[in-house]
Amino acid sequence: MSPSKISRSSFPFDPLKAFLDEWSMSLSLHEVGCSKDRSIIMSQLVSSSFPLNRTFLGGACGYGDSVERPPFSSMVSAGGPSIFKSGIGCGACYEVKCSTNSACSGNPVTVVITDECPGCVSESVHFDLSGTSIGAMAKSGLADLLRNAGILQVQYKKVDCKYPGTTIAFHVDPGSDPNYFATLIEYTNGDGDLASVDLKQALDTDGWQPMQQSWGAVWKLDSAGSTLLPPFSLRLTSLDSRKTIVATAVIPAGWEPGKTYRSVVNFNP
Repeated sequence: MSPSKISRSSFPFDPLKAFLDEWSMSLSLHEVGCSKDRSIIMSQLVSSSFPLNRTFLGGACGYGDSVERPPFSSMVSAGGPSIFKSGIGCGACYEVKCSTNSACSGNPVTVVITDECPGCVSESVHFDLSGTSIGAMAKSGLADLLRNAGILQVQYKKVDCKYPGTTIAFHVDPGSDPNYFATLIEYTNGDGDLASVDLKQALDTDGWQPMQQSWGAVWKLDSAGSTLLPPFSLRLTSLDSRKTIVATAVIPAGWEPGKTYRSVVNFNP
């Protein structure tokens, strides 16, 4: 592993919440090896000082203010194109650690990808961490010092997401109707990111219909004018391990747009 030189990161733009969203911390990570095997990568990090009293919102993944609550608890990050993956990377977890700055504790922290940094294209890998996340890497009492430290040497790797006692949640998109169903998917253990989602209607005992990624962590099914018959079961396939899990009848008859429905299942990390 060897360090690589990068430029200062740009301020990310979120078209959905640009009037509210300010970043507490900008971190640039330039990959110098392959991370598909989840090996540790050594990189450099650029930090920029932004106001620390702003919330880090769900942004381009669609999580909204749930990023502030458990199990995310503001331990989140935006990602450049190779991390965000046009939204497919939403929900993935990464372990990040700094050690060369005197304010670094040397203890790793785990963050969840909840937004994109569309302007972060000068490096092959780029993260923008929340202020909460970078503060968690600091020694006691030195969080602000680390947030303003400039360039830091860091290590990062993709890791399994672990949400003990939490089941997968489905937030029905407000634009859903009897012919069109879309849902935000949250809190998936293991890979965190999804390769595919399929839907089964109430009377379709054998057939699974593939859903399409709409944007961020939202998946959709357009029935082209025919009425979809609830309750709906949803089958999720994880991105890296290709594990599958079924949330049977998780969307009930009489479902409503804008409501969140909790399953009783989750992947084993």
